[in-house]
Amino acid sequence: MQVIEDKYGRTFKTLRVSLLSTCNLGCIYCVQGDESLKLTNGAHPATSLPLSELLDTIRRLHAQLDLDTVRLTGGEPLLYHDLIGMIAGIRDLGISHIKLTTNGFLLQRLALPMKQAGMESVNVSLDAIGEEVFLQMSRRHSVQRILDGIDAALDCGLEVKLNAVIMRGKNDSQILPLLNFAFSRNIRIRFLEIMAMGHLHDQADKYLFTRDEILREIGRQYRFTPLDRLQSSTAGYWKTGDGHVFGVIANESQPFCHDCNRLRLDSHGNIYGCLSDNHPIALDKTDDENALRLKLEEALSRKQALKFTGSELSMLEIGG
Repeated sequence: MQVIEDKYGRTFKTLRVSLLSTCNLGCIYCVQGDESLKLTNGAHPATSLPLSELLDTIRRLHAQLDLDTVRLTGGEPLLYHDLIGMIAGIRDLGISHIKLTTNGFLLQRLALPMKQAGMESVNVSLDAIGEEVFLQMSRRHSVQRILDGIDAALDCGLEVKLNAVIMRGKNDSQILPLLNFAFSRNIRIRFLEIMAMGHLHDQADKYLFTRDEILREIGRQYRFTPLDRLQSSTAGYWKTGDGHVFGVIANESQPFCHDCNRLRLDSHGNIYGCLSDNHPIALDKTDDENALRLKLEEALSRKQALKFTGSELSMLEIGG
């Protein structure tokens, strides 16, 4: 099988599958205004492809790409009607690593069944640990519910990482509290620069809290040294003097487009080669191997060469 590769040597080895485009939080960088109320109240139907069709699409993509990793996303993937069946189905395809990104609101109940089905690790999005700031960021109460879910995931043997999107003037006060919480559980945390996606596409700059500013804030309490960056990693990592590791995903100030290996599949069967691409490529179950290959080559050609530029589509539409 000939590798699908572009002139920069990039290919697709990680598939991010958006199981549905709805969520039970209304995070202010993802949705705005009344839209968040519709989402959190469940007024949007959780439409997506049937489980069998999604699994068949993943199977065909794996046959072309020899995937290393499938990461389940959303929306909020823990809302998906047959999540455990999806995990088991991907495991049965022989894909080495199955991971998931979640807001953690339902994690306490689902952590053990996911682990038993074949889940390897979860990334939990947690933008604040103080209840007041958490409410401002997510439009939901009960941050403790997410903290309990993190503990449940750790207890059943899942690898856990935390993701925190930092917005200037919104939750930049939470950097050290979040870091200290992660260190208390001996888990890694990555701080994310705000991305120019969806309703923030033309105004992300006013909320941008840069990598260097994040590091300066952490430097108020810790000494740390940089670690070597791994191939295709979204994050740069640092190690503190007492052995804890944290990361920063610097989409704006330190882009990582040059060796990105991620392909996105949305909940309607469209693929995106890049978050900066507004135009989905529709897959069809009647596509033969050649047609599918051409579509993958087209998706790869749409990757940004050097700089992340964002999209008018939200992460709910493309997949987190």
